[in-house]
Amino acid sequence: MHDDDYLTPEQTPPEQEIEQPRVRAPEIDRPTLEWFNVDGPLKLADLRGKLVILDFWAACCINCMHVLPALRTVEAAYPDEVVVIGVHSPKFAAEQRPENVRKAIQRYGITHPVANDVNFELWQEYAVRAWPTLVFIGPEGHVMGQMSGEPDAERLLTAVSELVEQWDTQELLSPSPSPGAEQPRPEGAFAFPGKLKPIPDGDQTWALADAGHHQIVVLDDQGHELRRFGTGQPGFADGDANRAAFNLPQGLCADAQFIYVADTGNHAIRRIELESGKTITLAGTGERGMVVDDDEPSLAAALASPWDIEADGDILYIANAGTHQLLRLDVEARVLRPLAGNGGEDIVDGDALDAQLAQPSGLALDRRQQLLYFADSETSSVRVLALGNREVVTLVGEGLFDYGWDNGPFTMAKLQHPMGVALASGEVLVADSYNQKARVLDLAAKRVTDLDDGFDCADDACIPPAEPAGIWADGPDRVLLSDTNNHRILEYLRTERLYRTWAG
Repeated sequence: MHDDDYLTPEQTPPEQEIEQPRVRAPEIDRPTLEWFNVDGPLKLADLRGKLVILDFWAACCINCMHVLPALRTVEAAYPDEVVVIGVHSPKFAAEQRPENVRKAIQRYGITHPVANDVNFELWQEYAVRAWPTLVFIGPEGHVMGQMSGEPDAERLLTAVSELVEQWDTQELLSPSPSPGAEQPRPEGAFAFPGKLKPIPDGDQTWALADAGHHQIVVLDDQGHELRRFGTGQPGFADGDANRAAFNLPQGLCADAQFIYVADTGNHAIRRIELESGKTITLAGTGERGMVVDDDEPSLAAALASPWDIEADGDILYIANAGTHQLLRLDVEARVLRPLAGNGGEDIVDGDALDAQLAQPSGLALDRRQQLLYFADSETSSVRVLALGNREVVTLVGEGLFDYGWDNGPFTMAKLQHPMGVALASGEVLVADSYNQKARVLDLAAKRVTDLDDGFDCADDACIPPAEPAGIWADGPDRVLLSDTNNHRILEYLRTERLYRTWAG
């Protein structure tokens, strides 16, 4: 694999036709594959008479997540004629682990069969070169062609409809219910929590993006739940606390009056008024957008999986993960504009609008120095944008395929798909998601260490973090970590060298 194996929407071939060569599809039943959502391995011979769509994806890849709604539309339209099979082709070491794959399937509500192709056998057999890629196999077992990048949902459904109608006329179809199952939803107060940040309301309360429940939660300083916003079902609706609907919100921030929400699944920025509980939309149409390259009216602008947000008065800074950009929203003027990133997916520093980012997923704003720190997940890096001279500088990280768990000087240290950042005194704290831990970047010494280098556990059942996605510092001693795959919030007390479950 090489850096250019990533295919961004702008690089997607303009003609996404399903070609029809007569090539026998390689068998998908391999002894090295582990299967999910089915009782056992699937064979193409057992799927004769159906259109089989192989979805080559990776859990880390936001563009892969954008494909899922289009596939669900096809599956709903042709439940007996089409079967989708996810072929998980892991980029990162952490993605090879079956439990992490299972959690990703659960988090994104994937119900079709999934095979974990750890050794890239099917990837190579089907000549796949990019995440995401769809491969189409006809009812007689021949490869019809492949489609790289994010498909247009309407065009995909139209193409599938034409093929199904053609094969039905030719009596080549053998309709039957497609295999698949739904993973059980997490039990407990939270489900795959994302970012956690303070509400400066004088009462020391906290706002949490409870992504899996499609809600925003307000907690007191002991971790007790005070309020919830959102129906609990995925949707896109403004209104009162129990009527508003969100879809997989991942990020947020707050001031004394409002909670601002990065409503990731709706590709929108929302605002909750704390006093009344009402939610309104500030930016986004609900549809996935392309690269933002000019000023746009915010309500007409289409975002792409905004993953985190920070506020400075009426100015909001947005990590627009799906286009590999940072954006700036003027709430008063209702204007959205590009801030950093040209839409290319890479790690290139320099002038903000010429820089290249890779799925920015966490933000922390130093208002005094006007520095915006961000976790650039796909390059396993932590970077900073100087808002004054609009320059991007990388602190830790090297490239799309350079990652690991190494402490030491910034130039030698390695992270693995970090998702969240926070500021403490002279430090940047990192939710190092795929390394399953919190890391500390000492800005003066330019060194990386682990936050927990041997803390004692104050819980009855002590389990390590699992893909933490959010982190925040409450003063120099206390750190709160969103332990996403364990559906809880951890509290670290640095002076006492203790950690415990704070909420969840």
